Amino acid sequence: MAPPVTARFGKFRVLLGNSADPIVYAAPCGFTSKSLTLGKSLSEVSIPDCDDPDKPITIGRDVESTTASISGDGVLAASAVPTWIAAYKSTESVPVKVEIEFSTGTVTFTGRMHVETLELGAEQGGRVTISVSLQSDGELVDTNTFTP
Repeated sequence: MAPPVTARFGKFRVLLGNSADPIVYAAPCGFTSKSLTLGKSLSEVSIPDCDDPDKPITIGRDVESTTASISGDGVLAASAVPTWIAAYKSTESVPVKVEIEFSTGTVTFTGRMHVETLELGAEQGGRVTISVSLQSDGELVDTNTFTP
């Protein structure tokens, strides 16, 4: 059995875009963990069996909405401070791109997000840390360049 094709930590990139046209994306330095979560809000409907009304009702589910969020934690890099502060202060969502690069191709998610939380912290004897959470503002479009 062949091992799966996987990607290393550095090939998972969270990039924030600027207001230029075309948008220029850059990955703020400092993350030691990061994640992209894709979700759906579902509605439920009870579906009876028309041929046997005494059978248990089954539950059907329909998609009401989709959402995406990004979270990241790490050390606060001085070079990333202006980027994170500007994104947090913005009342408009910011352009965001997530790339995951494999040896066989890249999957990319692009859209706009709001910085929901920006937490800075430190412990005695340690470094200043950052924890961020971003929430989607509209559709997150995915593309991939995988070769068969």
